[in-house]
Amino acid sequence: MHTLLRSRLAYATQSAIQTQLAARSRRVFSSQPSVCQVDDPYTGQIIAEAPLLSREQAERTLEKSKLAQGFWKQLPLDERIGICEKAIQYFHLKADKVATEITQQMGKPLSQSRNEIKGMDARARTLFELAPQALAEEQLPKEGFSRKITREPVGVVMVLSPWNYPLLTTVNALLPALLAGNSVVLKHSFRTPLCANQWVDAFAAAGAPEGLVSYFNMSHDLSGEMIQRPEIGFVAFTGSVGGGHSVHKLVANRFIDCGLELGGCDPGYVCEDANVASAAENLVDGAMYNAGQSCCGIQRVYVHKNHYEEFVQRALTVLDTYVLGDPKDAKTSMGPVAQPETLDFLTEQVNNARELGGRVLCGGVATSDANGKGRFFKPTLVADATHNMSMMRKELFGPTMSVTPVESDAEAIELMNDSAFGLTASLWTKEEGRATSIAQQLECGTVFMNRCDYLDPEMPWCGVKDTGKGVTLSKHGFAPFTRFKSYHFKLAN
Repeated sequence: MHTLLRSRLAYATQSAIQTQLAARSRRVFSSQPSVCQVDDPYTGQIIAEAPLLSREQAERTLEKSKLAQGFWKQLPLDERIGICEKAIQYFHLKADKVATEITQQMGKPLSQSRNEIKGMDARARTLFELAPQALAEEQLPKEGFSRKITREPVGVVMVLSPWNYPLLTTVNALLPALLAGNSVVLKHSFRTPLCANQWVDAFAAAGAPEGLVSYFNMSHDLSGEMIQRPEIGFVAFTGSVGGGHSVHKLVANRFIDCGLELGGCDPGYVCEDANVASAAENLVDGAMYNAGQSCCGIQRVYVHKNHYEEFVQRALTVLDTYVLGDPKDAKTSMGPVAQPETLDFLTEQVNNARELGGRVLCGGVATSDANGKGRFFKPTLVADATHNMSMMRKELFGPTMSVTPVESDAEAIELMNDSAFGLTASLWTKEEGRATSIAQQLECGTVFMNRCDYLDPEMPWCGVKDTGKGVTLSKHGFAPFTRFKSYHFKLAN
């Protein structure tokens, strides 16, 4: 029955969309779309030119997306899950191509791009398992009445994705939105526009209705205009604090909502009873993975004074193992930074720390590899860091870690909370009770014990302060893409 319904809806969707847009397809565009060029952070060569939609093309895309959503929401949930599963399978079938494109666009080692595909698949599987419970209707028994509460889709969801984890960050919003019965228009960063094509191609290969997932790359100004369009029912944005403020102001004009994941300046605390060797190894990895370009990467580390010098020496030993080079080479463990302007920014932050008394124990400078290629920044450790240094307050998005000694748990808590951000915090201790006591006093969305820089798809991903608003992942991550609808029927005698 469901298969038959799916076939009829798929046919009806294509026919209806083609019929309703036939007249519009003859429209002459008033202007030709521009393109964004993408350079390879390692070679410096232009590897892609991606079109930016004109206003007319963007409007037609929204019209098609709205029509597709009207049919998509009629499919039973298990049918929607089935199509989404096929779309995720596409990334496995095309894994070499997808991973290579990610690496060429933003520079992470090819092994890490392949890991991102695997991580995205695991996240998707969890969301498929959680969807029935998260989207189930609620029955309210009462004699003489039929009462229930359902979760209705909001319509067309606009997903604005960043370049640092172009698959993982997208799946957090895209899949819950689709499973809830919405369609998605996907605007990827100008750094990774080919990833938007990957998602569109995946759902086309899965047999999804035309327009269900659409390429929506355009200028920032035009993006703002499209948020004002009545088709858009929700905006999911991952990016800068400034960009988040802009999106928040735009949705406020329409009384729709948005999810804003805006980054962090995440701390770790090595307690007096910690396993220092394990803490050093894992915190360095949490700071350096993906060349430090992670919203939940470790940036500030507070170490109990009894372990401070040991921790610093162990961290230096780990940092010395990183190999900078061609990200397509299996021996490379750190690729170039994605954005050209990052090198000057990171250099300024390290120089500021040095001027204010920080000890730059390694790195701190831009470089290239042995072949003279790549915009690399050497893995950097700054000791004796203080909160009057800008690198302890800003989100750096680079391979740096700053370390500070503390006298007690109380001092560590005060310093960890002394931040404009509040995404995650990492505690290193042998005592769960100690970790719980500290965690209850921390101002952030997630507290880790003896791990860091990780997302558990069964737990809500959220933050406080300038980290933004809203939630993704877990069973709670479906709620933003739905609205309540109450059925209150008085039955006949």
